[in-house]
Amino acid sequence: MNSLIVLIGMIALLGSALVGGVFFAFSSFVMKALARVSSEQGIAAMQSINVVVINRSFLGAFLGTTLLSLVIIALVLVSRSHPSTMFLLGGAICYFAGTFLVTVFGNVPLNDQLATVSATDPAAVALWEDYLRQWTVWNHIRTAAAMLAALLYGLGIMQNGGA
Repeated sequence: MNSLIVLIGMIALLGSALVGGVFFAFSSFVMKALARVSSEQGIAAMQSINVVVINRSFLGAFLGTTLLSLVIIALVLVSRSHPSTMFLLGGAICYFAGTFLVTVFGNVPLNDQLATVSATDPAAVALWEDYLRQWTVWNHIRTAAAMLAALLYGLGIMQNGGA
């Protein structure tokens, strides 16, 4: 069981770090760049991003890490006595709640709302300004959660002896 937990933990660590890196890019410069262009250009660009992000590579990493996090939770419940379980459980909870659930209940509804407006509609300016602020706050949360999950997975792997 220890080897299985370590292997899954290592893959979840990589997935968490990868997804956290994508979200970090949005928090650190993508959203700032979109805020600097006209509302029409920003809306059109973000609408395009929200369509293109639904692809095998991103969803594979994002949803695959979610699935691995749920598997880790189940494995930890079976193997509670091992010293690494609290770190692995913490990583799994951070990723699932702070990355997956925040995306589903925070960012995706905002994306869905943005998808309904025309980028050329002058009334969309107010929606865009509100979107930028709210979406970025939720993105900061999921960025921190994914990176914290990666750290906790790493600590769990080290606690487990790495093998």
